[in-house]
Amino acid sequence: MPHRSPLTLPGAARIAIYVVVNVEDWDFRKPIVRQYVPSPAAVPVVPDVQNWAWHEYGLRVGFWRLLEALSRRGLKASAPINARLCESYEPVARAMLEADWELVGHGLVQGAMHAVSDQREAIRSSMRILRDFAGRAPKGWLGPGMAETAETLDLLAEAGFRYVCDWAMDEHPVEMATDYGPIVAMPYSLETGDLPMMVAHHHESEAWLRRLREQFDRLYAEGGMQPRIMSLSVHPYIMGVPHRIGYFEQALDYFARHEGVWFTMAGEIYDWFDAARRS
Repeated sequence: MPHRSPLTLPGAARIAIYVVVNVEDWDFRKPIVRQYVPSPAAVPVVPDVQNWAWHEYGLRVGFWRLLEALSRRGLKASAPINARLCESYEPVARAMLEADWELVGHGLVQGAMHAVSDQREAIRSSMRILRDFAGRAPKGWLGPGMAETAETLDLLAEAGFRYVCDWAMDEHPVEMATDYGPIVAMPYSLETGDLPMMVAHHHESEAWLRRLREQFDRLYAEGGMQPRIMSLSVHPYIMGVPHRIGYFEQALDYFARHEGVWFTMAGEIYDWFDAARRS
């Protein structure tokens, strides 16, 4: 970072913030890997009613709270979406299009790419389904569970994806080489996501908000010399519940009270970076 020439964000912003709303379709007939309530005696059960219903709640209820919170503030989100959801939960997918959110590739159904029998076909099908549904090809990809194999980047570039959020290794976009041309690693704030903090590490909601503020404050201060990019990643079944949604709203309002903040989407950050590197 210290050796880079200063970047210039649109409007001479100090920091770019993009909200990530992860919208997932879990298969009722398979074990639910992402559990909030462990299986009895640690024995995998199918169907896993408790944990499947936890995710289902996010699509039936939690998503709409997040959508309302963002819409009231005039904000849009980047939405990693399992492509099958365009059919299985069409009202949710349609609502994102109507809100002018960016759809981001997220596999066909929720599950690591390592378990997919034909990864190339799954990636191509995800591109095709999202393109046909939205009327435009998705630019970005976030792997289910942020998981990749050694071939994933090549296959993504081959299918036409231009950026990927799995590589949470910088606060600027980073160009990565593939067999099919470059693909851009989008900055992603892994430690501020609601899933690692709330579910994996069992933090209280107040700790999530405090960490977001502290992350923002440092990036905003450093952005006076070198602009930074920060993601805010949430899930409808985690941050969309009644006892947490207020913290999400407080975070958005805290950021908005500062001048020089570019609220945007990952695809717009990619367009800005792509234009900058070509100039």
